[in-house]
Order: sequence, then C-alpha cells, then structure tokens
Amino acid sequence: MLPEPEPDNLPKDPVIPVPLPVPHKIKVLSAGGLASLLAALSMLGPFSVDAYLPAFPSIQASLGATGLEVQQTLTAYMLAFAVMSLWHGALSDAFGRRNVVLVGLIVFAVGTLGCASAHSVHYLWIFRIMQGISAGAGVVVGRAIIRDLYSDAPAARLLSMVTMIFSIAPAIAPVLGGWVVAAFDWRSIFLGLLGFSVVLWWVCWQHLPETMPPERRQPFNPRFLARSYWDIFSSVLFQMKSGIVAFNFGGMFLFIAGAPVLLPVHLHLGPSQFAWLFVPAVSGIFLGALAANRLAGKMTFSRQIGIGYAFMLAAVTGSVSYHAVLPPALPWTVLPMFFYNFGSSIINPSATLLALDLFPHIRGTVASCQSFVTTLMGALVAGIIAPALTHSVLAMALGQAAFALASLACWMTSRQYRRYKVLA
Repeated sequence: MLPEPEPDNLPKDPVIPVPLPVPHKIKVLSAGGLASLLAALSMLGPFSVDAYLPAFPSIQASLGATGLEVQQTLTAYMLAFAVMSLWHGALSDAFGRRNVVLVGLIVFAVGTLGCASAHSVHYLWIFRIMQGISAGAGVVVGRAIIRDLYSDAPAARLLSMVTMIFSIAPAIAPVLGGWVVAAFDWRSIFLGLLGFSVVLWWVCWQHLPETMPPERRQPFNPRFLARSYWDIFSSVLFQMKSGIVAFNFGGMFLFIAGAPVLLPVHLHLGPSQFAWLFVPAVSGIFLGALAANRLAGKMTFSRQIGIGYAFMLAAVTGSVSYHAVLPPALPWTVLPMFFYNFGSSIINPSATLLALDLFPHIRGTVASCQSFVTTLMGALVAGIIAPALTHSVLAMALGQAAFALASLACWMTSRQYRRYKVLA
C-alpha cells in the first residue's frame, strides 16, 4: 500500500492536467462548469428517490398494487444502487471514466422510459433496478475525475463546489414531484427524469473529458479486482477515512430517516410542514460546502477538519443538553441539524480526497468502495438504528452524538496510525 500523502503540504496553485486523448473534440469546461456537470450527474440519485415519493398513492391506484408493493420499488432501487456502487469505479479504472458515465446514462434513460410505461408494479420493480444500477455512476466516477485533474486544495475546492450544487436536489425533488403529479400524473415524473438524462448525456458527450487514458487503465479481471478490493478494505487508513464520511452521513440520515415519526409525533407537524427539518438540513450542507470551498488552500486539511468537528460537537452537545431537560420544540429541535451538517460538509471533501490518495492507481475503485460504505451506513440507519431511536428525541440526539464521536475517533485514529507508520 502506498503511504498517505502528508496533508499539511498543500500546493497553492492547481495542478494543470496534461491533455488527454478523447474520442472527439471536447469543448473544455471551466472548473465551475465541470463542477456543475458533475453535480448534475450526482443529482440523478436523489431525483430518482425523492421526486416520485409524493406519487406513491397514484402509482398504487394506477397499477392496482398494494402499498407494500409500491414501497418495494424504492427498496429495489436502493439495493441495486448499493451493490452497483462497488463496480462503477472499477469499471471506470478499466474502461475509462467518460465511457462509464455515457453508458450509465443510456442504461438510466432506458430504465426511466420503462418506469414511465410500466403497466404493472412488477415491471416497475425491474425498471427501478435498472435505474439503481446506473444512477450512481455520476457520483462515484465524478470523484475520481476530480482527483484525476486536480490535487489537494484545488481538488477539495472543486469537490465542495459539487456538494454545494448537489445539495439543492434533495430539497427540490419532492416539491417538483408533488407539483408534477398534481398537474399531470405519476408517469410524467419519470418522463421528466428521462428528459433530464438525455440532456445530461448530450452535455457529457460534448464536454466531459476522458481523464483515464488507455495507458493508465487497469485490467478488469477477477484476480486483479479481488486483490484491489482486498487491498482497499483491509487498509486501516481507508477504513478510518471512509468511516469519517460514513459516520457523518449516519448522524445526518438518522434524523432524515426518523422524520416520519419526529415531525408528526414529537413536533406535531403536518405533511406540508416537513420543511422545518429539511430546510435547516439542506442549508447546513450548502453553506458548509461553501465554507469548505473558501477554506481550501488557506489552511491545512487537519485544521479545516478540526473546524468542522468543532461545529458538529457543538451541535450534538446543544441538542443532547436541550432534550435532556426540555420537551421537543421548534426551532430548538431542528436547529442543531444546520450546525451538524455545516460541520460535516466542511470535513467531508478533505476526508474523501485523503482516502482517494491512498491508492492513486485505482482511484475509481476507491471511490466505489467509499460510496458503498456510505450507502451501507444509510441502509443500517434506515432499517435498524432510526426505528430503534425514534421513540424519543433525546435518544435520537444521543444517537447523533454517538455518530459524531465515532467519526472523530476515526479521524484521530488515522492520524495516530499514520504517525506510527512513519516512525516504524
């Protein structure tokens, strides 16, 4: 395993990428344009999940399905997304970043068209699986593309910019889906997603560069892949750095997954008042990513991550202290979510880049493994942890505090381990 680069030695200027071979003349994007394109690719995931949630009753009535069968369309998507997230990066290491994104968009478009034309819930399951298989290509391969082109502070700046733009999707997707299903029908939601994917494919064909030239590609064979996955998952530093992002996500997702109980039962809010939780949560992600963008290159990764933990620990301390003595109430119950997500979004770009740099020759595969760990954490929170804690807001606050402390423990362990390896 290659040693992790020293995070305190940050270049002041971006690394200028060497011109790479492409199948046709690419109209080069600026850093902001590339961030917007990669963020749009990442939006396929939340749009595919959140946009059709308001249409569940309409789908159930239209297809003559039960509520459980309609719910399983989401389960089928999430399982396919989680499993395939392990492979997008490895495929891009072997066949090129651009090729995987373009093929993924084609598969997503076919699956989305199938969803729009499905005449039974069973066909809807199948086409949702197609969407799940392909929707994660953008977010996984996008991280590898950023790290191929830039290093350290410029890479962190671009990754935080992607996060800023991407954070809009979870906030607007349910709203747009509700408008569409009210004005038209549930099939129109998938037709809108189809149009979005077709436009994305054309923009990627015109502007997305190939950052993995043939001479740098890795073989796609079982022995090499097995060795790569073993090297990554057995790396203590990868476990710690991917754990930072996964535990940060778990603390945030605990309140999102528990929202159906937290808001109506504990805060006595109606279905139209979910913005009380989602607005501070999304605002924290957006502004935290903006702060990370501004801080990149002006201080070391270590100091930036320390600032992020200061916000996260202040948020969970305030939440636990309040709910230990007072009943749940607005805005005090939801306000800590802003500061928790603000701190998390300052930390995550740096932690992500440090993990990618552990195996620079297979960054795509590393990005896949990172995505898989985070997705697995989300499934664990949604399926087990959130149902076990939503009986009490204090229990949820303590759970979020445990996630924050686990993330901090991963960061501190990684620093101590790196020092030990240097001295050994």
